Amino acid sequence: MKKLFAGALTACLAVGLTMGSADAAKREKFGVDERHKVAKRVNFKPSDEKIRWKMVMPWSKGLLFYDVAVHFADSVRLASAGRLDIKPFSAGELVPAMQSFDAVSKGSAQVGHDWPGYWKGKNEAFVAFASVPFGLDAEGYNIWLQEKGGTEMMQEIYGQFGLYALPGGQLGQEMGLFSNKRATKMEDFKGMRLRTPGWYMDIMNNLGASVTPLPGGEVYLALERGVIDAAEFSSPAINYPMGFDEITKYAIQPGVHQPAIQCALFFNQEAWESLPDDLKWIVKIAAAETQAWSYNWVNSLNAEAIKRFSEKVEIVKMDKETLIEFRKVAKTYIDSVKEKHPDVKKVMDSQEAFIEEFSIWREARGGATPWPYETYISGQINE
Repeated sequence: MKKLFAGALTACLAVGLTMGSADAAKREKFGVDERHKVAKRVNFKPSDEKIRWKMVMPWSKGLLFYDVAVHFADSVRLASAGRLDIKPFSAGELVPAMQSFDAVSKGSAQVGHDWPGYWKGKNEAFVAFASVPFGLDAEGYNIWLQEKGGTEMMQEIYGQFGLYALPGGQLGQEMGLFSNKRATKMEDFKGMRLRTPGWYMDIMNNLGASVTPLPGGEVYLALERGVIDAAEFSSPAINYPMGFDEITKYAIQPGVHQPAIQCALFFNQEAWESLPDDLKWIVKIAAAETQAWSYNWVNSLNAEAIKRFSEKVEIVKMDKETLIEFRKVAKTYIDSVKEKHPDVKKVMDSQEAFIEEFSIWREARGGATPWPYETYISGQINE
């Protein structure tokens, strides 16, 4: 009897597995790496030409942004065994900081590194590739750029100025405002004199603040002398060497103005097109490696930096109602920008569609945040 039962069970399992395989066979393969098709048929030879390029940027040597740019140049030099040597020049060494875009566009230098929002005056859509208030976080930018057409849109906008672009550094979420005034509610920001650039500058002005987009090098003195009440600049690791905690009392969180800091590499189009195919692939892969490395590197440093900040200033969190109201104000403003600028509408519609699509998975996976044990069992399960 046992043998008969075992035989019947085996038969049922076999039928079930066969039916499952048949059902699965009806589905297409889930996910395709398009690059594999290119890699299967390499139709070019390694070049023996030695090429020297100049790289300009808006960064001074003390900023981690500068290190990200140098990391990319180092990666290219290593992978090409020195055949493509990109020499980085910090702000002011070859051209002034805010002239780096034009220098590459005109061919005075072959490569640039940036935070795309600096070029807002050339095309409003550049801001969307840098950071959007309440917009994409680091994970979102990485997926959108790589898998949802974001890089191609970036290349369209830079292409209007004779440039070829690649994502070139993801530095995660920024800190909020270093301030000498405590602010947790919407009304607290009215009348405050702030430093912030991009769309957040316009949003805060609309809320009754007085905002100026001071260059990073001027922020410390402006805070120290009371010219401004509060300022944001970047992530904890990038802010720490700037010493804002020495002259302020509060760090108002979270950094809703920049849920992620996205940087770009841009190349003079003629220089890019003249590059041998093997070196083009080295540049593309080095850019992708820089994009991944920079996020891990800066967040490792952020953990120590925020710990040091917390010893000097009070970390203040905006309340839930304020954040919700900020979100509404930001949406109203961004929608108005979309109405005026077709390029902004195209890019932001794409980002917002991705946020909607990704929200189901974001909700489903919630509750697995790797907090310390005591934090988790106290009831704080989400980030």
